[in-house]
Amino acid sequence: MIKVFIADDHNLFREGIITILSKAKDIKVVGEAEDGLELISKYSEAEPDIILSDISMPGKSGPDSVRLITNKDKEIKVLFLSQYTGDDYIYSVLQARGSGLISKNALMDDLLLAIRTVASGGKYFVGKSESELEAIINRFSLIKKKEKRENVNGLTKKEEEILLLVSENLSSKEIADKLKLSIRTVDSHRLSIISKFQLKSLPGLISFAQEYARKIKEK
Repeated sequence: MIKVFIADDHNLFREGIITILSKAKDIKVVGEAEDGLELISKYSEAEPDIILSDISMPGKSGPDSVRLITNKDKEIKVLFLSQYTGDDYIYSVLQARGSGLISKNALMDDLLLAIRTVASGGKYFVGKSESELEAIINRFSLIKKKEKRENVNGLTKKEEEILLLVSENLSSKEIADKLKLSIRTVDSHRLSIISKFQLKSLPGLISFAQEYARKIKEK
């Protein structure tokens, strides 16, 4: 018997899922929650084999709630539900150690298959192979790292690109030609950098750019 705990903030949808699962002889619903915090507080007492959780819930999202659970309980299996199943959603599921993602518009038979697949230790991501899942993880991990670096440095990707070219003593026209941008766009980015770091002159910008480039190379 597969013991399932359901978390979804829409009562009618949650009740509908419970009704569907009650008709399966090998599945038993052992608990339910209407948000992430309730899921966290109730799941251990229910002792489910698998958590069936919505991704978007008030208070604390499905992935955030599940991550707290899977950090402590390495055996629990998790299948997520969502209206959206794009790569960004798949990434959030995998980061939470989820084993599957199924559309809320899926057929009943597909939902049952997904639950049985995940409960038995498999993964359920429609149309995605293991190599494709790995590629999603790698791609979004790089994006997150770049975003983190941009937040730390206070520079956008394009500003950093232009700053590194400034460090080579290239003029706005030379940078524009190299990046296939207009001179006005390059100048706009240069002014933005000057403003962000309160630089007072063009020589100050060049000196700052060269020091920045040196630090980048040392990393």
